[in-house]
This record gives sequence, structure tokens and C-alpha cells, in this order.
Amino acid sequence: MLDSFFKLTERKTTVRTEFLAALTTFVTVSYIILVNPVILAEAGIPKEAALAATIFGIVITTLIMGLWANLPIVIGPGMGLNAFFTYTVVLKQGLSWETALGAVFISGFFFFLLSVFGISEKVVRAIPKTLKASITAGIGLFIAFIGLKNGGIVVADEATVVALGDMSNTGTLLAVAGIVLTAVLMALDVKGGIIISILAISAASMILGFSPAPSGFGDILSLQIPSIEPTWLALDLKAALGYGILSIIFSFTIVELFDTLATLIGLTKKANLTDENGNVPNANRALTTGALGTMISGLLGSTAMNTYVENATGIAAGAKTGLKAVFAALLFLLTLLFAPLIQFIPSVATAPALIIIGAFMLTELMEVDFQDLTELIPAFLALIMMPLTFSIAEGVAFGFISYTLIKLFTGRAKELHWLMYIISAAFIVNFFLTG
Repeated sequence: MLDSFFKLTERKTTVRTEFLAALTTFVTVSYIILVNPVILAEAGIPKEAALAATIFGIVITTLIMGLWANLPIVIGPGMGLNAFFTYTVVLKQGLSWETALGAVFISGFFFFLLSVFGISEKVVRAIPKTLKASITAGIGLFIAFIGLKNGGIVVADEATVVALGDMSNTGTLLAVAGIVLTAVLMALDVKGGIIISILAISAASMILGFSPAPSGFGDILSLQIPSIEPTWLALDLKAALGYGILSIIFSFTIVELFDTLATLIGLTKKANLTDENGNVPNANRALTTGALGTMISGLLGSTAMNTYVENATGIAAGAKTGLKAVFAALLFLLTLLFAPLIQFIPSVATAPALIIIGAFMLTELMEVDFQDLTELIPAFLALIMMPLTFSIAEGVAFGFISYTLIKLFTGRAKELHWLMYIISAAFIVNFFLTG
């Protein structure tokens, strides 16, 4: 039955191979269940509910990806998108987390419409590779900056805006140790290097008395499922549709769209699942799943979803079907038993993960033509404005607007897709409306 449903023989794989690949991906990407709730908690979302929403969102969406699209893809809350949710939408813009959840849902709905009507790929094709690369790298720089801040390595300073933190502080030293440990483990290709580092630094923090330690077995493992009640259907759609939130919804949608499609193409190519024309099997179903996942995530109480690049580890281990996604979803479901442990993970333990993941995202800059100023300058503006304005949306806007204007006024308008004019104009109008 499994062979027939998932086309195991046709795709030259086995149940054992798919399970081992699922285990590999799970170990590699499981850090998200520790990092995402910590970030969302800073927006005011109860940490236990954020954990439950994170896990249920991954489980439900990954099951849909496996059973409906039959692809070996785990999908969950996006790194960068969660930072955008907390630090830009809630903390900087001053919106409530309920309103931010409404924006997540609406962006997922727009993504859904684009996918159902087959517009998704056209929109992504309209965005030049320079902007795709620089926005991804900019998000990496943004979340790395947040990691440095959370670890106490950089601090606010009235004279210089930011400055080096107190390097003799226990928490700061733990964060620095975490960066080194994570980097070493990743460089040595240790599976699950990020989560190993998070747990190791958490343990060190408890031993040194910097953070509280579990007082018993019940603080580590519990059969009581964490409650999702505080965030279930808590989204405020009316407020999310209010004045000044257009760029937020648009930024969520754009990042979800090209990140999901680009990662999906790369992963399916790696798995040798694309046809002779490079087309992804069940591509529309996969994109629709991503959109549904974001809508589900908004209802549950988490941030927008995307396709994890860490799926490459499972594909390298031989995964070729949705059975791998099903196995991975079940493994994530089991993590609900360890829900009590999330309360004891300090921010200095998760900060190194943000910094290292941010560093990985900077590799996208290799796609930028540094010899062409009409490509370099918009890329630089998108990259630098995200951390300096503490806003992914504003970095995206600077990238789109500058790219369009520079190409237009240098006589290279033919290189612009007509959608670029519309997107740039929408950002300019939003700037004037919101001040």
C-alpha cells in the first residue's frame, strides 16, 4: 500500500530509506521547536502556547506536503519570518501579536490565491535574482543582529547607537561559546549540531547558575500536552486589515513566496525529481501547501511558514517521496512530550543559532553581480537597511524601489518586468501613507 501510494519503487527508494532520511532531517531542523517559541514569546505570546502552535503547525503542514504533494519536504515557521513577526511587526510597529497573527493569515491567503491560480511562479520570475539573493542575505544579517543582541554581544549605546557588550558577563561568554561550538559542529558536519549546541549551552548556563535548572523529571518530560488555547483563533483580522499594515502583509507574502519556490526547486533537483525541463512534480500542490500552512499557523498562533533548506540533509540520505515527510511529522509530534523543557532554554543558548543561520543565509550574495552597479547598489541597500531599520519590510522596500529606479534612469528599463513597477509603486505609496 505504501509503495503504491508514495510511488516508492517508481522513485527507487524504500520505507527504511525514507525513515532514516526523515530522522536525519528531524535532527537537523528540530532546533526550530526551541528557537521559534523563544522569539514569539518576546512578542508577548505565551511560550507554552507558542511551542504547541509551532509543533502542530509543522506536523499538520508537513503531513499535507507528504500525503498530498508526495514530496520529501518538512515545512514550518520560517527563520527570519519569525524575527519579522516579533521585532518588526510587534515591537517596532507597536501592533499586538493578535494583529500580527492576522497579518500572517492574510498573507497566507494571498499566497494561496497566487498558488491556486498559477500566478506564484510568474511573480517569482518577475523578481530579479539580485533582489531574491540580497533579501535572503539581508534577512540573514537581520536575524544574526538579533542573535548578537539577545546574546548580549552588542548592546544599545546613546553615542554610537550600538556598541560591544560586556564581554566579562556570564551570559555573553556563554553566547560566544555557543557561537564557537555551533560553528565547529557544523564545520565537522555533525548532524543536529545546532540543537546539540543549544542544549549544551543551556546545561552550562544552569550549572553556572545563570539560568534556572529543572527541579525534577516532570520539568523535562510530561504526558500533558501543552495548551494551545491562549493563541488558538486569537488572530485579529480586522485590525490586520487596518491602516498602515499593507507593507507588512506584502512583505510576508513576497518572502514566503520566493523562499518557498526557490527552496523547493533546489531540493527537488537535488533529489532528481524534476523532469527534463526542470519542472517540480506537484509544484502547485507544494506551493498551495505552503500557503495553507501559513494560514493554519496564523490560526494556531505561530508565524508564516516556509520550506526548510535543511531538507537537503534528508534528501542527501536518499529521500524521494512524501513518506519521509510523514515520518518526520510523526517525529515532531513526539516532541510535545518534552514541552516543559522549553521553559529552561535561555536566550543566550538560542542566540548562537540565530547568528550561525544568519551567516549561512549570506552565501546567497554569490548570486549578485558585484561588477554591475545597477545590481550591486540595490542589493546593498536591501541588505543593509534590514538590520539598520530593524525591519525586513523596509529593507525589501528599499531593494525593490532602488532597483526599479536605477534600472529605469540608466536606460535599462527593458530588464524590468512590468510587475516590478507595480510592486515598487505599492511600497512608495505605503511609505507616504505611513510616514
